[in-house]
Amino acid sequence: MKFAICQELFEGWDWERQCQSIAEIGYTGIEVAPFTLADRIGDVSPERRRELRRQAQAQGLTIVGLHWLLAKTTGLHLTAFDPRTRNETAKYLRELAQGCADLGGSTLVFGSPAQRSLERGMNRKQALANATEVFSAVMPIFADCGVTLCIEPLTPNETDFLNTCAEARVLIEMVDHPNFRLIQDVKAMLSEPTPIPQLIAQYADVTRHFHVNDDNLLGPGMGPTDYKPIFQALLDSKYDGWVSVEVFDYRPGPEHIAKESLSYMQSVLRELQPSQ
Repeated sequence: MKFAICQELFEGWDWERQCQSIAEIGYTGIEVAPFTLADRIGDVSPERRRELRRQAQAQGLTIVGLHWLLAKTTGLHLTAFDPRTRNETAKYLRELAQGCADLGGSTLVFGSPAQRSLERGMNRKQALANATEVFSAVMPIFADCGVTLCIEPLTPNETDFLNTCAEARVLIEMVDHPNFRLIQDVKAMLSEPTPIPQLIAQYADVTRHFHVNDDNLLGPGMGPTDYKPIFQALLDSKYDGWVSVEVFDYRPGPEHIAKESLSYMQSVLRELQPSQ
């Protein structure tokens, strides 16, 4: 199992210090929120992208990819009534695909709850059609760049569009492209009535990325969720992608959160695979 961490937790640290700390703690992957690099991914020059990639690699880290794709942007929205807004959103997703590839990443996570929630008067059928239009339009460049866009179900507290793995699968089938897949997130899955191990097994065929956290907004092992059945389900499904820590409560401090999360995950794996 490959462990990464979402680096907005370390926002305010320079990139090289982030990489050094994350590697020293024991992670082998770093997942990037574009807003920590610049207001827009296009503001990060090709030279700077190469430098970021080199600095991560120098610490033995892989840049897994990008998430929080539309966070802190303006004028972008996935399901908007306005076709110009949807066109601008598709244009920016193309820029993100190229940026991800330049950084050496392979996965982009579309969460961005505020930029996908339904506008007043929008029904879910039309929202699905609009989202399908946007994602279908960008799939050629995602394929050319060799990167995968993963749609992330989120809790009803965060958005009213795509709250379950089942709803996400409907969109995946509508887009119908091998570079458009599912990310599963533990915090989000905790809001579903179906147990997480069952969701992992049921959607293993379309799952390409996995976020770990807890409903208290901290990392694995820092809340009430037992990860033993979750990791057992990942092992049983032969999941071979990244397992990436994403937290939303930074108060315990980035190094403490990163260490506690990794130590807990490693201890769970030792229980499940004692001979390894």
